[in-house]
Amino acid sequence: MCPSRLVLEHVTSRWGVLILVALLERSYRFSELRREVGGVSEKMLAQTLQTLERDGFVHRDAKPVIPPRVDYSLTGLGREAAEQVSALGRWTESRLSAVQAAREAYDEQKAHAPQGPRGHSG
Repeated sequence: MCPSRLVLEHVTSRWGVLILVALLERSYRFSELRREVGGVSEKMLAQTLQTLERDGFVHRDAKPVIPPRVDYSLTGLGREAAEQVSALGRWTESRLSAVQAAREAYDEQKAHAPQGPRGHSG
């Protein structure tokens, strides 16, 4: 697999996008980030943060205190990536009605199209 595809997969994964966008606002502790993202398991959050840290997008700051405190924030590279996926997210939200209209038109067309021998139209 091409290395750039792997990085793109990390940045645009379901949890990668949500984590990057959340960290655009501020740094978070693990439990705060889990609440902010919502719906992500501890295991998946830990794995995604580790992947984003390895790729140079997230900085993990472990403070030597008791109880341990770990903060996650974006690196400069991470901020660039987060701004890009955030822009895509905003565009998606702004164009959702057009996408929904296209889906409805497609579904309507498929519902009335003659079916071929294997259930495929045409």
